[in-house]
Amino acid sequence: MLGWVVRIIMIVAGVVTGLFVAKDAPLFGVVQTMVMLLLLALIVAVLAFWPERWSLKRRRVR
Repeated sequence: MLGWVVRIIMIVAGVVTGLFVAKDAPLFGVVQTMVMLLLLALIVAVLAFWPERWSLKRRRVR
C-alpha cells in the first residue's frame, strides 16, 4: 500500500519535473527526487494542519 502512495507521488513529481527539465538530462533523477520531497513535505503539512483548519471552520459556524 505504501508503495502505491510513493509511486503516485513519484509520477506526479516526474510530470512536474518534466515541465522544467529534459528527461534525458543527467540531473533529471535528482530534480525529480527534490520535487518528490517537496510534494511529500506539502502533503505532510496539509495533513498536520488540516484538523486545526477544520476546527476553526466549525467554531465560526456556531
